[in-house]
Amino acid sequence: MTKQVFINLPVQDPEQSMALYAALGFTNNPQFSDDQGKCMVWSDTIYLMLLSHQKFASFATKPIADTKATVAGLYSLSLSSEEEVHALMGKGLLAGGTEPHEPRNYGFMLQRTLVDFDGHTWEFFYMDMSKIPVAANDN
Repeated sequence: MTKQVFINLPVQDPEQSMALYAALGFTNNPQFSDDQGKCMVWSDTIYLMLLSHQKFASFATKPIADTKATVAGLYSLSLSSEEEVHALMGKGLLAGGTEPHEPRNYGFMLQRTLVDFDGHTWEFFYMDMSKIPVAANDN
């Protein structure tokens, strides 16, 4: 069996959140979606479950974090180019996401941050492996 990643996020409004993630290029899998949760597909191996607080709480063993006030995790998606980072970010902003700070350019990596309706933080980045600084040889 292929190994897969399922990211489960509590959201106030699964339908509204689904629209934002669809704008980012995720596709809905209706087989695993209902009014309390939406299964969104990024790739053959990466899935995002947008679950109502009630449904999320049925799986959780701790209280749900207030991700508008604190960071519970950073979810990062690598993209193929700087242009793709900017294009995806533009789609996310048009769909209602917010950008908490300016883009970060580290020379070898461009990173932009999008925060969704519920405060979940996503990093979109492009890394040019040919520009990664090489450590000096101590010999």
